Amino acid sequence: MPNPRKPSALKVIAGTDRKDREPAASVPAVDLPLVGDVPTAPDWMPNAHAIKEWNRLAPILHANKLLTEASLSTLGMLCALHGNICQLHAAGLPPTGHMMAQYRNLANDFGLTPVAQGKVRPNGGKEENSGNKFARNGRRPA
Repeated sequence: MPNPRKPSALKVIAGTDRKDREPAASVPAVDLPLVGDVPTAPDWMPNAHAIKEWNRLAPILHANKLLTEASLSTLGMLCALHGNICQLHAAGLPPTGHMMAQYRNLANDFGLTPVAQGKVRPNGGKEENSGNKFARNGRRPA
C-alpha cells in the first residue's frame, strides 16, 4: 500500500489537523418530521403476530425519536414480515433465507440489533459528544 493517508482522528489527536485540508462535508441528513403520537397498526397487517409486533415496536421507536412520518411504511413492512415468519414457525416450516435477510436488514435500519444500536441516532436530539476531548483546540503540541 503506497503512502496511505493518516486518518483524520489521528491528526486531531496529534494536533496536526487543519481546517483548510478537511474533506468536503457530505450532504447533511434529512430532517424528517417525527410522528406526534404512537400510531395504531395499519389495516393491511397480515395477521395478529404482525399487529402485536407493531404494538410492541411503535412505542419504543416513538420514545426514542426514531419514528418519523416517512418510516411508518417501513415499520409496517418489518412487522408484516415478522408476522409471516411467525406463521411459518407455527406451521413447523422454516422461513426462507431471503425472508430472514430482509427482516434483519429492516431491523438494522431501525437500530433494533445490538450492532445497529450504535449506528442509529435519534432524530431531533442534540449531539452529546460535540467535541473531541483529546483535541488541543487547533494548537500544535509545544
